[in-house]
Amino acid sequence: MLANFFVPILKDGWRFIAVFAAIAFLAALTGAAWLFWPLFGLTLWSIYFFRDPPRGVPQEDRLLIAPADGLVQMVVDAVPPAELGLGEQPLPRVSIFLSVFDVHINRSPCAGTVDIVAYRPGKFVNAAADKASEDNERMAIALRRPDGVVIGFVQIAGWVARRIVCYVKPGQALVAGERFGHIRFGSRTDLYLPAGARLLVAPGQRMIGGETVVAELNAADATPRKAIEF
Repeated sequence: MLANFFVPILKDGWRFIAVFAAIAFLAALTGAAWLFWPLFGLTLWSIYFFRDPPRGVPQEDRLLIAPADGLVQMVVDAVPPAELGLGEQPLPRVSIFLSVFDVHINRSPCAGTVDIVAYRPGKFVNAAADKASEDNERMAIALRRPDGVVIGFVQIAGWVARRIVCYVKPGQALVAGERFGHIRFGSRTDLYLPAGARLLVAPGQRMIGGETVVAELNAADATPRKAIEF
């Protein structure tokens, strides 16, 4: 039970926690209660927001797991962003909306090698809107599985989120569930699946990043794509 209270904190979050805590401390010293309590609340919220809980990652190779915590906003067929190099045909897309109360660590949906990491500036409209996939600031990642199948996932900023952080670069190997980035503070993560993948989630379902199984791949699901040359 103690593990539910003593959760590791993302390293990047400590500076935000320290700033809010320091200002709250100064407000307490000066007797400014009107300032102390809001800042004290922000300090507690920052600790909660930047939590980085361990996850039990499914180990079956054919499974694709949720790249983020949050609510499945939509499951549609959509043309992937051009920078992913997945072609112009619509693919199944699972969009996960992260509120400011969700864990904001992004995790790799499977094992593979990073083919592409592409940043594109954009707007900061509501991440829950369908047009956010095209209009908003985003970071697109293409991951090549050992079987040659390429999986695409995109970090999308929202109207509150103003900073996309990505830890990986082309050529880097990832294991399933490995952290590849995070977004501050409220956002969306899109996962593009190969044609033929068997979807195991539906709109309105809550995801646990690194644990919830999103889809299952079979041997005949997708044709491996040619490796991208740089």
